[in-house]
Amino acid sequence: MTRFDLPPPPPGILERSNEEAVDAFLAALAAAGASGKTVKAYRAALMDFLGWLGGKPLREVTSSDVAGWVYDRLTRGLRRPRGGAGDRRERQVTMHYYTLFLRSFLGWLGLDVKVPVVRKPRGRRVEALTREEVERLLTAARDPLDLLIVALLFETGLRAQEAVGVRLRDIDFQRRAIRVRNAKYGEERVVYYGDLTEAALAAWLRLRRLGPDDPLLGISYSGLYKRLKSLARRAGVEPSKVRPHVLRHTFATEALRRGVPLPAVQRLLGHHDIKVTQVYLHLLDEDVRRAYDAAFAPGAAWGQPQWPPQPPAYPQQWAPPSPQQPPPGWQPQPWSQQPPWQPAGWAPPAWGQQPPMQPAPGAAQQPGWQPQPWPPGGQAPQGPPPARRREKAET
Repeated sequence: MTRFDLPPPPPGILERSNEEAVDAFLAALAAAGASGKTVKAYRAALMDFLGWLGGKPLREVTSSDVAGWVYDRLTRGLRRPRGGAGDRRERQVTMHYYTLFLRSFLGWLGLDVKVPVVRKPRGRRVEALTREEVERLLTAARDPLDLLIVALLFETGLRAQEAVGVRLRDIDFQRRAIRVRNAKYGEERVVYYGDLTEAALAAWLRLRRLGPDDPLLGISYSGLYKRLKSLARRAGVEPSKVRPHVLRHTFATEALRRGVPLPAVQRLLGHHDIKVTQVYLHLLDEDVRRAYDAAFAPGAAWGQPQWPPQPPAYPQQWAPPSPQQPPPGWQPQPWSQQPPWQPAGWAPPAWGQQPPMQPAPGAAQQPGWQPQPWPPGGQAPQGPPPARRREKAET
């Protein structure tokens, strides 16, 4: 929450009525630079507390009074102009800010009263429209103004109050840029638009003759809100999903999905703290499903799953080598004849003859040694004993 450097309260502030003290505090807020919406929110919180307090002077307020107010509002709900107490989550969110506002007010008055701040519940998942829903809204537009509203909010991420505050002189048609002069916190920023908004602008400006200071849309916030609801019903989209801020969420989500860096999205949205922008880093359900299917769908990495599991196939299954084809004109010969692959001049020995024996290459032969005949059916003859063994026997 933004902290304001408030001027001190006027002397004797606690001697005035409760309503006068609230008015003095709200005037100090406005003087410190708070926006009209901020002042309005503070007023709602403080007047709700005074309404519960009754006529009890502020100088007599105790911590028990504050605790009783908080408990009553959390259990029974808040007083709303249009009725309805809201669900428990809405009450917690509202009382979170109401207790912050009351603590600032009582501290400004100089009262030593402890104000327990209601814990803010965890935020819900950010709502955003799908691309198909945005296309259906664009298709269901009944006039150029409907088309311009959807395209402008979707392509720029403007808040509703910022969109209705855009004037013709704020648009740079050459750069396709819009200067937002009534931005939150009173700061200016520049946003950009794309082809959809450019086409919708051209169609809208052909129908309307606008001066430089004329509002672009020419409608109020409530008019913008009602047009979006009517457009949602015609498009067949759930009306509760189609709100100006949901289109802002859709812009931020789509920008991040298309690769726009987070600091750039922060600047386009006008956020002071990048932690606020990080809420849009969520992945929508269809993104999670698409990423899961890409990784684990049948055929994605291993083919169709089988049960029971089969051992993985080798990169190339083994196959016996194909037999070598004989040369052209070759014919098989009888076994008794020499096959063509035998070396020239070679002939198998007769069955009872001694095969030719040749000494091993490099073997030293003894003087006078001759190979012995091959005894039929017997052992091969022993060669000459090694010289070392003969010498040993002689000694």
